[in-house]
Amino acid sequence: MRAVQMREFGGPEVLELVDLPVPVPSRDEVLVRVTRAGLNFADTHQRTDDYVAAQTLPMVPGAEVAGVREDTGERVVAIVTHGGYAEYAVAPAARCFPIPDGVDDGTALALALQGLTAWHVFRTAAKLAPGESVVIGSAAGGVGSLATQLARPLGAGRVIATATSDAKRELALELGADAAIDGAPEGLTERIVEANLGEPVDVVIDMAGGAVFDASFAALAPFGRIVVCGIASREQNAPRTGKLLKTSRTVSGFWLFHLLDRPALVDEALADLFGRVQRGELRVVVGATYGLSEAAQAQLDLAGRRSTGKLLLDPSR
Repeated sequence: MRAVQMREFGGPEVLELVDLPVPVPSRDEVLVRVTRAGLNFADTHQRTDDYVAAQTLPMVPGAEVAGVREDTGERVVAIVTHGGYAEYAVAPAARCFPIPDGVDDGTALALALQGLTAWHVFRTAAKLAPGESVVIGSAAGGVGSLATQLARPLGAGRVIATATSDAKRELALELGADAAIDGAPEGLTERIVEANLGEPVDVVIDMAGGAVFDASFAALAPFGRIVVCGIASREQNAPRTGKLLKTSRTVSGFWLFHLLDRPALVDEALADLFGRVQRGELRVVVGATYGLSEAAQAQLDLAGRRSTGKLLLDPSR
């Protein structure tokens, strides 16, 4: 089968298109013929081995696939951790979910990792209360575009989006944000407060880390929460305990793979997300589709913030 493999860590050039044997599923796994694979910002961290979990080589990257189960012929979306950039992938049976009628592959992939993240950062990590103000970083991206739409249905009051270009901020407004501001760190605290009509905010969803995290944290009200679900800047932060005490603010983290060991939480969220899509209440923004041979360019575009929405790989190309 055609697959993208890494035999060393490094830049996009380490993503090699190779021919590999079709993987053989174990007792608790299923084999999926991949029709589309999803790209995530975490893939770029795995490539350089600075992700949350340590990586091993050789490795076929890609944490999620949509396709057809070889044993049943059922259309599914599956969370695979590794192996997605290929024509075939093995997935734990417990992390393989039927795709409802009327939902295309790209939509299903967006809901699998990024939709689950967007849903649970509000419900599980931030514990969003009715009427609270929310700031969503990288609001035109995969997680951000879904979080922008989910914020109000899940209880938010004023919804503020941040993005890096006029076009992306316009998209965030189309998706339901009350205000969209420049996400650059310089002056970000002041822009957030101004966008919230002069008041500090209750919840921030941060995917950048570094200076953006610091500026966002400074915009929180007492008892405000900042949820970290990405570190796109690759800059770590070290909040001081005294600062937390003095401001009554909370720093929370969310990593999707801790959720996967709690099937009830996954099932509830996916059912809600698929239902919203089928009822026309949730718009999934699907961006570009690349061939396997273009995986390096796809990661460059993703890391360079030249994309919007969910990026896909087509293993037939």
